[in-house]
Amino acid sequence: MQLVECFDEYKILDLADGQKLESWNGVTLCRPDPEVIWPSKKRDSWKFDAEYLRSSKGGGHWNKLSNVPDSWQVHYKNLTFNVKLMGFKHTGLFPEQASNWDIIIDRIEKSKREIKVLNLFAYTGGASVAALSAGASVVHVDSSRGMVDWAKENVKSSGLEDRPIRFIVDDVKKFVKREIRRGNKYDVIIMDPPSFGRGSSGEVWNIDVDLYDLVDEASQLLSDDPLLFLINSYTTGLSMSVLENILKLTVNKNRDGQIIKDELGIKVENENIVLPCGIFARWEPKN
Repeated sequence: MQLVECFDEYKILDLADGQKLESWNGVTLCRPDPEVIWPSKKRDSWKFDAEYLRSSKGGGHWNKLSNVPDSWQVHYKNLTFNVKLMGFKHTGLFPEQASNWDIIIDRIEKSKREIKVLNLFAYTGGASVAALSAGASVVHVDSSRGMVDWAKENVKSSGLEDRPIRFIVDDVKKFVKREIRRGNKYDVIIMDPPSFGRGSSGEVWNIDVDLYDLVDEASQLLSDDPLLFLINSYTTGLSMSVLENILKLTVNKNRDGQIIKDELGIKVENENIVLPCGIFARWEPKN
């Protein structure tokens, strides 16, 4: 399992009864997590600033027990992210991705050349900020204008607003097809596809139906000397071996590379357990 290291301002404090207790730079949150299927005697003693309560009708809401700010910042190494309490229990950041940010930064810095990065389903821009910090130019694509605006905030908060980045609000599938026609190429391609979603004009995304074709088409955008093709997934029932197979059948079909697959996880403070937080597979050239 690929574990997060050195994320000093984010901690999982405890896990119990379908809930996780987290510290986000001093703000303590209690959120549901489907991976937590065991009880804990300590659950009744938890103290937190806000709790996400699910509704029997679907969705839910945040119950603030203290004066939680509308937005606050967490820092990972030299990166700064703006955190907010969102609907559907989210905060705008997935801390387990920090280990992937480290990989992205490492590969770009070691290349010693100009690198172009395409970040698809780019959300609030964790991977975009990481790539910019390493000196790459980035094209950041997401169908939600709100998420793209949030990504702009993160880039600015990290002091990277003068670095070369293009923010695109668009359906990812349509954007990739247009980039193929334009003949554009990228050295690094990152994607974090949801299970289901809608594009900027109502286009439907279903990961089981659409992922293979998207990866196959996106692989046509790789440069002649690519560094990395990374797929993240949180979809229940989609295994990392499936992601590996997709990369073998597409990206690696005409390239001599290697594929690494694994889980992402975060250690629980003062406990000998790890919370699994998703899977990934990445293609990169052989050493």
